[in-house]
Amino acid sequence: MRKSIRLPNCVDRGFRVVGMVRRVCALAAVAALAGPAAATDAYPLPQESGAIHLGVASCAGSTCHGATRPFDDSTVLQNEYVTWSKEDLHAQAYQVLLEEQSQRISKNLGRDKPPHEDKLCLDCHADYVVGQSDSGKSMQGRRFQLSDGVGCEACHGGAENWLGPHVAGTNTREENVAAGLYPTEDPTAAAKLCLSCHFGNDDKFVTHEMMGAGHPRMSFELDTFTRIQPAHYEMDADYFERKQVASGVKTWAIGQAMALESFLKVLADPQRNRSGLMIELVLFECQACHHSLNDVRWQPRPSTGLGPGVVRLNDANMLMLRVLAQRIDPALGAAMNQGMADLHHASTQSLSAVENTATALLALTQRLQAEFAEYEFSDDLVRGLLSDLVDQGEAGEYFDYAGAEQSVMAMSALMSALRRAGAMSEGEFAQLDAQLDTLYDALADYDRYDRVLFDEGLKRLSALLDG
Repeated sequence: MRKSIRLPNCVDRGFRVVGMVRRVCALAAVAALAGPAAATDAYPLPQESGAIHLGVASCAGSTCHGATRPFDDSTVLQNEYVTWSKEDLHAQAYQVLLEEQSQRISKNLGRDKPPHEDKLCLDCHADYVVGQSDSGKSMQGRRFQLSDGVGCEACHGGAENWLGPHVAGTNTREENVAAGLYPTEDPTAAAKLCLSCHFGNDDKFVTHEMMGAGHPRMSFELDTFTRIQPAHYEMDADYFERKQVASGVKTWAIGQAMALESFLKVLADPQRNRSGLMIELVLFECQACHHSLNDVRWQPRPSTGLGPGVVRLNDANMLMLRVLAQRIDPALGAAMNQGMADLHHASTQSLSAVENTATALLALTQRLQAEFAEYEFSDDLVRGLLSDLVDQGEAGEYFDYAGAEQSVMAMSALMSALRRAGAMSEGEFAQLDAQLDTLYDALADYDRYDRVLFDEGLKRLSALLDG
């Protein structure tokens, strides 16, 4: 039986950008989408491509993607629209803006427009394209509706130039991508797209002010979030013929690197890293401040070098990356360790020290991302990564919720990969999965993160892996 983990960004219907499902990585089919490496700016985001967005209705015909059930003799399921509209929370993203909680957030922020008319909200809660296209026409086609929420073209790109050949079947996949179809099978492109809303970019970003007004905490991990997306595709032989698919481990690794890259870009940018006198507070670990003063629970985090009373930056992705780097390139792993320590130390000095250190760590992160894109993750290396993640937790590095959260999603992904590859028996998987449930239970309530229970689960996982 699956059990939901209530992540802070998934508090209620509507605000659940995605709902994290217990053991979803371990039970998901095949691998997360992954493809050839691409530079992050090789493909413009769908909202920035300059192509007209024709609207969800353009994809929803019964002989296109709007069939009530899959077609037997088709290369695609053809019921993709139905899956999206009935099962995918992205389809509800606009409607969320009409709800009382959204209205209250907008009022708290003192916004001039209601949320369903406000660019601040629509940028991520809809396929928000405005102005003129490259062809000089409105970016919004005749059948386009903002109220469709995060629809087909929000992820797959404005269909002005590729819909006709796509329907006719005259273009190859590569030709459609060249015409503006966004390559979601490329993990680098997918991470860039997903993170643009699930973390933010130069144009949109969930700030601490927005969270203070009531917006949920943001959390993201590319492989897990891809897997819990209601599947509107089937990885059959035809799929593998048309697209390149790689393991979820590579998707996880690239997603971690790009999430950290996004974080460091904000931290290194004096135009984005400040909020009044302070560093933008959303960049810090929330629970470093948000806990009862009667809860005297401080303990040292070895990799930070920080003492009590110091607010810690959110280094969850750094913790994952250093494990990856140490296995794949020990020299880069050592540099990542030092860079993490330097960044935490810089946060006790000055903004300029933080910006300089973040810039140096950003360059290192981008080097790692390039290595991950070309790296082949062997079964032995994946098993080593799993052990390293557990060891890091036993060393006290998952004291903060965000780090623990990322570690559990990572362990799920790695266990799933080993099981699929036949490198982990069903018996071993069942034993490890039972202990992983303990970690999920410890994370079930953000405000009541049970570190004692989490540590107990780690110890049992460690004993099983060592045995």
